[in-house]
Amino acid sequence: MSEPAIVLGPNQYGKAEVRVVKVTRDAARHGIDDLNVTSQLRGDFAAAHLAGDNAHVVATDTQKNTIFAFARDGIGSPEAFLLRLADHFTGSFDWVSGGRWEAERFAWQRIRVGDGEHDHAFVRSGQEVRTAVVVADGADRHVIAGLKELTVLKTTESGFEGYPKDRYTTLPETHDRILATDVAARWRYGRHDVDYDAVYAGVRALLLEAFAEGYSAGLQATLFDMGRRVLERHPEIAEIRFSMPNKHHFVVDLSPFGLDNPNEVFFAADRPYGLIEAAVQRDGVGSPAVAWEGIGGFC
Repeated sequence: MSEPAIVLGPNQYGKAEVRVVKVTRDAARHGIDDLNVTSQLRGDFAAAHLAGDNAHVVATDTQKNTIFAFARDGIGSPEAFLLRLADHFTGSFDWVSGGRWEAERFAWQRIRVGDGEHDHAFVRSGQEVRTAVVVADGADRHVIAGLKELTVLKTTESGFEGYPKDRYTTLPETHDRILATDVAARWRYGRHDVDYDAVYAGVRALLLEAFAEGYSAGLQATLFDMGRRVLERHPEIAEIRFSMPNKHHFVVDLSPFGLDNPNEVFFAADRPYGLIEAAVQRDGVGSPAVAWEGIGGFC
């Protein structure tokens, strides 16, 4: 039998991690937006790979410059900004059939001076990094919002019991432990007539609320409660995905020093760690694979 032909598979290209800072200075009180933006185009680029023909290659430098130029008119929510970029590139070049645009948003807070906030001095503030992805596939637009590096911890009302034991099991059961994790979550919108900033704030609050409330039988159960609460309160969200490491805290044995330790002194281990990942979805609602292509890890 002859060997199968070697052909070009799926491909995309663009400019990664364009750091753009937009200062709004139309009044004495300035505003600031700080984004890290990636632009990747999909379409008819076979000739560039197979024949070195760059006639369809929109230079990555052009993509970078477009991001800066679009920022001049204002950024708004990162989701809305990425949708503008998607519409521009797919509408300006016939051979660009789609693409993927991603942003990280870094938060800044006004510095307090005396009894008020300074008009143009800021301090980096955010407890997490806000994320956004827009995938264009022909006329379709998939908007995925999210956050990462949201570190949370509860000092009690968490346990881990009832798991199988074998000859390699050394972990003791407990009904009172520290539960800590770095929440990374992405949620896909089922429609786009939404206030992305307001929904982001609402989802973030629900994630924290669900983590804090009630007894946790394990990080899996807590993860599902967080996702369920978001979908119950936000019908515009079709699904939400999580990647959450279990940031282990082990009780330190102080008995060699003649001391007890009633769950008060812990060793925080950074590795190895448990990694819990799952999607929480609406029954019967499909999850388009194209929306999630190229997103590293589970979410």
